[in-house]
Order: sequence, then C-alpha cells, then structure tokens
Amino acid sequence: MGRKAEKKEGGKVLVVLGSPRKRGNSAILAAQIAKGAKSAGAKVETVFLQGLNIAPCRSCHACQKENSRGCSIDDAMQGLYPKLLAAEALLIASPVYWFTMSAQTKTFMDRCFALPAYAKDPLAGKRIAIAMSYGAADPFDSGCVNALRAFQDAFNYMGAKIVGMVYGSAYGAGEIRSNQALMKAAKRLGKELVCPS
Repeated sequence: MGRKAEKKEGGKVLVVLGSPRKRGNSAILAAQIAKGAKSAGAKVETVFLQGLNIAPCRSCHACQKENSRGCSIDDAMQGLYPKLLAAEALLIASPVYWFTMSAQTKTFMDRCFALPAYAKDPLAGKRIAIAMSYGAADPFDSGCVNALRAFQDAFNYMGAKIVGMVYGSAYGAGEIRSNQALMKAAKRLGKELVCPS
C-alpha cells in the first residue's frame, strides 16, 4: 500500500476585514473565501481593521524619501506591513458605505502607499480577491462599482493580480447567507486564489 499523499501547501493568505461588524455580510463572504483557500491547503490569517488603531495617511511623504525607514506613523499598520509582504495572496472584504468602500478599508488602502519603503515591488505578483456587500439592489446604484474600480486601479498599479471578485446585495447582518449561489462562488474563489487554474 502506497504512502498517503501529503496535502499540498497553498501558501499564506491574509484576509483584511474592512467592515465595523465582525459578522457582517462582507465578513461572511470573506469567511467563505477563506474556507475555500483552506481547503486548497492555504494558511489563512484574518485581521479586523475596526479593532486596530490605524490613522489616515498624513501625506508627509517620509515613506517616499531615499533611504526611508517606512511610514512615519507609529500605529497598527506597522504590524500589518510585514504580514502584507509575507502573504502570497490577499483577500480584501468591505461593505459599501456611501457609494464606495468603508472608511476602514480606504484608510488601510491609503496607508499601503508606504509599502515600497519596506520592500521593492511589494505586491508584485501577489494574487488578490475582493469581497463586497451592499444594501441597494445592484452594484451600480449602490456604488459598489466605484470601490471595485478603485481596487482594480490600485492593485494593477502595484503589479498585483485580482483573480476574482464576489459581491452581492444584503442589508441586515447575515442576510448574504441566503444567496446560496454567491456563497458557492465565494468558496470557489478561495480555491482559485490559492491554486490558479
């Protein structure tokens, strides 16, 4: 009888939750994606932005200067920068608030401006998944498309590849679970994030 095949190592996936609700609809979508990633052998770590002290970018440009030591703001982002560099793949999850991503997510994205001070081409080649929820009837009326476009532009600029996006309408906390097709798509995206076809 042959040896049992070892489970393939899928690398590290960092999940960034940008909702103020730990169990909100975008977080539920993120959990499904994470489940798919874990089933493909990935090690998954989740960070909840609402629980972290992350200040807005001050536009001091200290991170852009020659021989920079990184972002000048001493807050929780200093702990996130190494995690972003170490991950092979990232999952960003956010609800739509006032026609775009949440303030927590936008602040995080703005602070990624400093990443090149920590490593050359810090996100180049990394795989990205996006999960979003919104309360309106469709992604256009809700403003979801505004956030999706912002993610596309930012990660394209950084040389990362968005391998997929899942998004859907749900207002009350947990409502997204009733969309079974979306739940299945989210789990598939998690597998794709780790093992591209």
